[in-house]
Amino acid sequence: MKRLPIIIMAIMTAAALHAQNKIADVLNVIEQNNTTLKVLAEDMKTQKTGNRTDMTLPDPEIGFGYLWGSPKTVGIKKDVSVSQSFDFATISGIKSKVADKKDLLAEWQYKTERMNILLEAKQCCIDLIYYNAMLKELTARTEHAREMATAQKRRLDSGDGNIIEYNSALLNLTATEAELTRIETERDATATQLARLNGGEGITLSDNEFEPIAMPKDFDEWYATAEKKSPALAYVRQQIEVGKKEVALNKAMGLPAFSLGYQGEFVKGERHQGITVGFSIPLWANKNKVKQAKAAVRAAEAREADAKQQFYGNLRTLFHRTTGLKVTADKYRSVLISADNSVPLKKALDAGQISIQEYLTGISLYYDSKDRAIEAERDYQKAYAELSAAEL
Repeated sequence: MKRLPIIIMAIMTAAALHAQNKIADVLNVIEQNNTTLKVLAEDMKTQKTGNRTDMTLPDPEIGFGYLWGSPKTVGIKKDVSVSQSFDFATISGIKSKVADKKDLLAEWQYKTERMNILLEAKQCCIDLIYYNAMLKELTARTEHAREMATAQKRRLDSGDGNIIEYNSALLNLTATEAELTRIETERDATATQLARLNGGEGITLSDNEFEPIAMPKDFDEWYATAEKKSPALAYVRQQIEVGKKEVALNKAMGLPAFSLGYQGEFVKGERHQGITVGFSIPLWANKNKVKQAKAAVRAAEAREADAKQQFYGNLRTLFHRTTGLKVTADKYRSVLISADNSVPLKKALDAGQISIQEYLTGISLYYDSKDRAIEAERDYQKAYAELSAAEL
């Protein structure tokens, strides 16, 4: 009975390790550990705090006067004043709305940067899966090539083979081992890149097969949803909303500001004190600010139109490219199933029907096609990752 908790923990640990091998789980870990995202999150908080710096009341004004009289019989006069300026409630309300709009703008900026970082991480994950698949393939090929070289060496030593066949097998082994080393190096470099995105912590991704993708068929139908999800487009749309609120704020700033305070005058034997009310009429301070704010809105609207046009054109190009890569990957996958010559070639070699050179030529063609198939699948996966980046 005491072993039951240990067994349960072992199962849970195995499940956690398995989950870590999925791209989505890796991206979740990176989102928590990425140092750039942490900095951007702090920047967003700073921007939100700054958006409300102009919403507080102006500092109160305090004055004190000490005046000597002349002649001396007049005595000394003391003046005391305290006043506080206020905005109309309309202006305060608009300032609050401007701050809210700017908060959303900061959030969309953060989400745009987050999307770019997670897309880079996902591309690294896809490369890692590609290298894992190639390592699996090349490990098996290297073992097979080593067996062939050993067999040819035995044939050469027994007088049944010749030096040309042995050298061919040896060259094949050397080339396969060199390619295995190259892929291992590339995989290590990609793993280092992924660790950088994970805040310097190494992360495991041992999958060697790509997850299936449900590629949309109709571009325009898919684009309607993609446009709504894009944080980059949401950011430029929000710039327009901020601009419109700032136009309203600058118009409201044309209203007079008022102040309320206390003032006292104290002379020997006399005292005058009471409430003061003042108005500040913005005749010059707000000049051209409304015009400038309206121009900023027009510029933001032009940026949105351009961003939408660029976004549509880029995604349309990427959609067709991704579709083409899918066709290529599917074709390779289908042909490799129906035209797998690895077994017939081995049987023909063992039966003495073909030479080692003929075998290597035939198997190289099959291996090359298999490599191209894995590359095509990787390229398709990376293109789709870029196409669907807004969903990250």
